Amino acid sequence: MGISTGHIYKVRQGKRSINQKFIIGATRAFPKYNLDDLFWVAPEGQPVKSSNKWPEFREYARQKYPNELDEDLITMIEDLIERRRAKRQNDDGK
Repeated sequence: MGISTGHIYKVRQGKRSINQKFIIGATRAFPKYNLDDLFWVAPEGQPVKSSNKWPEFREYARQKYPNELDEDLITMIEDLIERRRAKRQNDDGK
Protein backbone atom coordinates (compact mmCIF):
# COMPACT_ATOMS: atom_id res chain seq x y z
CA MET A 1 0.00 0.00 0.00
CA GLY A 2 2.98 2.28 0.45
CA ILE A 3 1.76 3.51 3.86
CA SER A 4 3.18 2.53 7.24
CA THR A 5 1.10 0.31 9.49
CA GLY A 6 1.32 3.03 12.14
CA HIS A 7 -0.32 5.51 9.77
CA ILE A 8 -3.11 3.04 8.96
CA TYR A 9 -3.68 2.35 12.66
CA LYS A 10 -3.89 6.08 13.45
CA VAL A 11 -6.33 6.65 10.58
CA ARG A 12 -8.56 3.83 11.81
CA GLN A 13 -8.44 5.30 15.32
CA GLY A 14 -9.41 8.75 13.98
CA LYS A 15 -6.09 10.25 15.08
CA ARG A 16 -4.84 10.97 11.58
CA SER A 17 -6.49 11.98 8.33
CA ILE A 18 -6.02 10.40 4.93
CA ASN A 19 -4.53 11.94 1.82
CA GLN A 20 -4.35 11.14 -1.88
CA LYS A 21 -1.45 8.69 -1.40
CA PHE A 22 -3.44 6.79 1.22
CA ILE A 23 -6.54 6.51 -1.01
CA ILE A 24 -4.52 5.40 -4.05
CA GLY A 25 -2.64 2.83 -1.96
CA ALA A 26 -5.85 1.39 -0.55
CA THR A 27 -7.53 1.09 -3.94
CA ARG A 28 -4.44 -0.65 -5.35
CA ALA A 29 -4.14 -2.98 -2.36
CA PHE A 30 -7.82 -3.96 -2.55
CA PRO A 31 -8.72 -3.83 -6.26
CA LYS A 32 -11.88 -5.94 -5.87
CA TYR A 33 -13.45 -3.35 -3.54
CA ASN A 34 -15.25 -0.18 -4.60
CA LEU A 35 -14.06 3.14 -3.28
CA ASP A 36 -17.33 3.38 -1.32
CA ASP A 37 -16.52 0.09 0.43
CA LEU A 38 -13.10 1.33 1.52
CA PHE A 39 -13.94 4.89 2.54
CA TRP A 40 -16.86 6.88 3.92
CA VAL A 41 -17.32 10.36 5.30
CA ALA A 42 -18.05 10.71 9.00
CA PRO A 43 -19.86 13.75 10.37
CA GLU A 44 -17.51 16.40 11.78
CA GLY A 45 -16.64 15.86 15.41
CA GLN A 46 -18.01 12.33 15.61
CA PRO A 47 -15.71 9.34 16.03
CA VAL A 48 -15.30 7.06 13.04
CA LYS A 49 -16.58 3.55 13.65
CA SER A 50 -14.68 0.69 12.13
CA SER A 51 -16.24 -1.10 9.20
CA ASN A 52 -16.41 -4.86 8.89
CA LYS A 53 -16.02 -4.54 5.13
CA TRP A 54 -12.22 -4.75 5.30
CA PRO A 55 -11.01 -8.08 3.95
CA GLU A 56 -9.43 -10.52 6.33
CA PHE A 57 -5.69 -11.05 6.00
CA ARG A 58 -6.14 -14.46 4.39
CA GLU A 59 -8.25 -12.99 1.58
CA TYR A 60 -5.83 -10.10 1.08
CA ALA A 61 -2.79 -12.40 1.00
CA ARG A 62 -4.40 -14.69 -1.57
CA GLN A 63 -5.17 -11.71 -3.83
CA LYS A 64 -1.86 -9.89 -3.39
CA TYR A 65 0.55 -12.87 -3.22
CA PRO A 66 -1.13 -15.82 -4.95
CA ASN A 67 2.15 -17.57 -5.79
CA GLU A 68 4.41 -16.40 -2.98
CA LEU A 69 2.41 -17.41 0.12
CA ASP A 70 1.04 -20.88 0.69
CA GLU A 71 -1.66 -21.75 3.26
CA ASP A 72 0.87 -22.66 5.97
CA LEU A 73 2.61 -19.29 5.72
CA ILE A 74 -0.69 -17.43 5.72
CA THR A 75 -1.75 -19.32 8.84
CA MET A 76 1.55 -18.49 10.55
CA ILE A 77 1.19 -14.79 9.70
CA GLU A 78 -2.41 -14.77 10.94
CA ASP A 79 -1.21 -16.28 14.22
CA LEU A 80 1.42 -13.53 14.56
CA ILE A 81 -1.22 -10.88 13.87
CA GLU A 82 -3.49 -12.31 16.56
CA ARG A 83 -0.63 -12.47 19.06
CA ARG A 84 0.18 -8.82 18.35
CA ARG A 85 -3.47 -7.81 18.83
CA ALA A 86 -3.64 -9.70 22.13
CA LYS A 87 -0.42 -8.08 23.32
CA ARG A 88 -1.73 -4.63 22.40
CA GLN A 89 -4.97 -5.26 24.27
CA ASN A 90 -3.04 -6.42 27.33
CA ASP A 91 -0.71 -3.41 27.14
CA ASP A 92 -3.68 -1.01 26.79
CA GLY A 93 -5.32 -2.56 29.86
CA LYS A 94 -2.35 -1.83 32.14
